[in-house]
Amino acid sequence: MSKSKFHKENKEAAEDWLLSYADMITLLMAFFIVLVSMSKIDKNKYEQVQQGMAKDIGLRETKTPLQDLRSEVLGQVAGAGVEDTVDVGRDDKGIVLNLASGTMFKPGSAEVRPEILPLMKEISGTLKQERFLNYQIDIQGHTDDTPVRTPQFPSNWDLSAARALSTLKVMNELGIPTSRMKLAALADTAPRVPNRSDTGKAYPENQAINRRVEIHIYPR
Repeated sequence: MSKSKFHKENKEAAEDWLLSYADMITLLMAFFIVLVSMSKIDKNKYEQVQQGMAKDIGLRETKTPLQDLRSEVLGQVAGAGVEDTVDVGRDDKGIVLNLASGTMFKPGSAEVRPEILPLMKEISGTLKQERFLNYQIDIQGHTDDTPVRTPQFPSNWDLSAARALSTLKVMNELGIPTSRMKLAALADTAPRVPNRSDTGKAYPENQAINRRVEIHIYPR
């Protein structure tokens, strides 16, 4: 076998992996085109898939807009010194900001505490950035299971609705248009932790956790 022929065969063998790689990329592209044509895209899950593919194929970490948003809000919460009563989690749609009612409102009322306004201003400022303008903001009011019966709030539903509305108004005053926001009152129907034991004994610490406003932020 001549030297030139040997080199040619070696070169062809070395390039075989490129053909396989190109075929794989073509198949992946066709697969995603079919998916897009058949279904509505869940942007949160798309970002997760995109991140996973980039990590596996490129062997590098990538940050998605939702991760950037969560990191920014986490930094703002830490800067305000309220990590014990405000947390930033995630669900299957986007991020969830949980604000304890004791931090957010004056006792037994839907009046927003002045002390929380600087944090709300920072969060609203982030949400007004161009990269987050297409993000939906859902505000939910929650109570514990202790019945509320006052002239102003005849029930837990009234209190949770009033607190969600107060939060919406604050964010609107800080520049978030109402077209981006929705609100819901859930009273005591969606506790994060049990309000009581099996015997009916109240857990005061758990009840404090369940009295909250949740702000759900996700791509539209």
